Amino acid sequence: MPSWSVYLLRCGDGSLYTGIATDVSRRVVEHREGEIGAKYLRGRGPLDLIFQQEIGDRSLAAKIEHRVKRFPKEYKEDLGRLPGRIEELLQQISLQSD
Repeated sequence: MPSWSVYLLRCGDGSLYTGIATDVSRRVVEHREGEIGAKYLRGRGPLDLIFQQEIGDRSLAAKIEHRVKRFPKEYKEDLGRLPGRIEELLQQISLQSD
């Protein structure tokens, strides 16, 4: 079973986009080409991949994506602390599941 990752893209206008994928490189190409990518990203290029972290299964990745999208922009911009914040989310979700 493929492993899912959460990723962040910086758009040309400075905004950030959060998504999930099993193949982040392929997904970024799809976003850049605009055919299969998210509508939000159309016309917002250039798109730069600034962060990615492997999460695990799709359900867990979707939960992390949802919560990261709700982070303040300052949290997402702090790439040095972002992996730790995601690990905290994973622990919280794990505790809720038990």
